[in-house]
Amino acid sequence: MERLSRLNRRHFNSRLGALLLAGSCAAALPALAAEPRRVLIVGDSLSAEYGLQRGSGWAALLQQRLDQQRPGWQVANASISGDTTSGGRSRLPALLKQHRPALVVIELGANDALRGLPLEMTRDNLRAMARSARETGARVLLLGMQVPPNYGARHAEAFRRLYAEVAKAEQAALVPFFLAGVADAANPAALFQADRLHPNEAAQSRMLDNVWAELRPLLRP
Repeated sequence: MERLSRLNRRHFNSRLGALLLAGSCAAALPALAAEPRRVLIVGDSLSAEYGLQRGSGWAALLQQRLDQQRPGWQVANASISGDTTSGGRSRLPALLKQHRPALVVIELGANDALRGLPLEMTRDNLRAMARSARETGARVLLLGMQVPPNYGARHAEAFRRLYAEVAKAEQAALVPFFLAGVADAANPAALFQADRLHPNEAAQSRMLDNVWAELRPLLRP
């Protein structure tokens, strides 16, 4: 009888422990489900709101659109004015570890062109960044850039093709020209700041639309 009682107590304690464990796991589920999925943006002044009022750049507008259309996604904008692909490549490992993004947007290369850096260096850096992001399980979106014709037609075409080559090689999505409808607008001066290099606030919604067309399909579960 005493042995039976001990067995009953042991069975009761075992069931109670299982119920408590199940309860604690269930309580943890909402917290896990509530954790946002992150879009990490690694860019230069075009994404860092250079010369703009805070909160008016395309990355901030992206967060607003995500809140409205894709709740549960959060933008981590790690863009730095003046950054090059070399700078982005060196910063990316720590950013991936910090933010654990589900999607990485790479917007770099314009400053490489302005500084006359070799195209091979730009290509290698972009490929390394895309590969590093994919190896963490993140999807990658590359924002293509172009240089003005005064750089020389051959160089301008090689620079334009560079982004498509990287996207194909690294299985990344691509926005062919980030500043489409801005730099090639009928009156581009109306969409740029006084330096003629950085888009103004009026251009930011168009830049977002360019990104959104390719980014939206990547927001799948």
